[in-house]
Amino acid sequence: MSLHLFNTLSRSVEEFVPLVPNRVGMYCCGPTVHNFAHIGNFRTFVFADLLRRYLAFRGFDVQHVMNITDVEDKIIKSVGQTGRSLADFTGEYERAFLADFDALHCLRPHQLPHATEFVVQIVALIRTLVARGIAYQAADQSVYFSIDKYRGCGCHYGQLAHLNFEEMRSGERVSSDDYAKESIADFALWKARVPEDGDVFWPSPWGEGRPGWHIECSAMSMDILGPSFDLHLGGEDLVFPHHEDEIAQSEGAALQATGQRFVKYWVHGAHLLVEGQKMAKSLGNYFTLRDLLAKGFSGREIRYLLISVHYRASFNFTLEGLLGARTALGRLDELIAKLTELTGGVTATSSHEVLLDQFTDAMDDDLNVSKSWGSIFNWVHEQNKKLAQGTMSREEAASALGAWQRVDQVFGLGAAPAAEEAPALIKALLQDRQAARQSKDFARSDVIRDELKAQGWVIEDTAKGPKLKKVSSTP
Repeated sequence: MSLHLFNTLSRSVEEFVPLVPNRVGMYCCGPTVHNFAHIGNFRTFVFADLLRRYLAFRGFDVQHVMNITDVEDKIIKSVGQTGRSLADFTGEYERAFLADFDALHCLRPHQLPHATEFVVQIVALIRTLVARGIAYQAADQSVYFSIDKYRGCGCHYGQLAHLNFEEMRSGERVSSDDYAKESIADFALWKARVPEDGDVFWPSPWGEGRPGWHIECSAMSMDILGPSFDLHLGGEDLVFPHHEDEIAQSEGAALQATGQRFVKYWVHGAHLLVEGQKMAKSLGNYFTLRDLLAKGFSGREIRYLLISVHYRASFNFTLEGLLGARTALGRLDELIAKLTELTGGVTATSSHEVLLDQFTDAMDDDLNVSKSWGSIFNWVHEQNKKLAQGTMSREEAASALGAWQRVDQVFGLGAAPAAEEAPALIKALLQDRQAARQSKDFARSDVIRDELKAQGWVIEDTAKGPKLKKVSSTP
């Protein structure tokens, strides 16, 4: 089987066949750096990372591009309120975003273009649209994209979203980056400078101003990946108007070769709910990544939870779910530790083909992570059974370990954190417990066990003797 993905463009699951064999150009709409990113934002970024890793696992050479939106309405408003420079303000939140991105074990994109670095390319794209009669300068000196002129050229507006042109408003102009979902309105490509913009402006053939949000992604993606590329990712909230407008701008410029689209596959992740509701600070369920880290959860646990549910399924993110992620990772980590110990340094000459085949079959099916995790935990059960029976050889342990390492190249969970060294007092209690067991004073042994547990430590009796294990505290 080959990789199949749900393409929003066709509204169906399609076989993934890149434009150039074995090479993939992939663009993901990145953060708008005006505040700390919340956990809903990171669901999209972790999903993009998962797809990028799986494409590499399947042998594709991936070029991953994610933009940084460092100029748009909300940013300019905040810059005006704080009195800081644009670069200083956005730089703070970009650094915070990338630190969070790293904490979730996401691979850095190959390119991170900034909108402010692509103004020349943005202006050139707008000039092309004006020259083709699809864009015009209005009385307010801003440049707008004309939906009617675009459709008049035989182009289709509404490729991603079902739009009813009879019921939706048209013939209006909007200068804001976000506009009503029920509106099909001419949207701003270049916004004429106004006093509220302060020092945030650039020269252009139409006067001083700045780009609109939608045109930024079109210019950056086509400049880096070419006028046609394979994959464009984002959250489902971007389907309309942002991604629909990207298609209109990019294909309206007619830069694609005959028969080619701007993007071949559009892949969108579903919304994330928190504790069953849409995130809102007033509800107390609005979490940034650093909020969750402050509660004692790790980036690894958060990533596990985010990739435990299919990317197209609405996902209810809960603190209870994070505790479940901690338990599941504990099962995995315990097995990996046992396999590592058993190998004794033996290198695998092969890996468990059954696990890898099941994993690949599931992931080829539109990244079916639920089915993948089912196979993985069945595999965990089987390996633990063999270990308990003492029937696993070093070579088999090395093979099993190699299989998990291949899977984790995709899931990106990484190794368990190093075990915490037990304090001298805890070690002394363990020795007392062993002495009590040897003298058959089991009542004393149980008392010591309970005391250790109260201190946050449990005893695991293994073939090589008792071991202390730190118990994770509940946030």
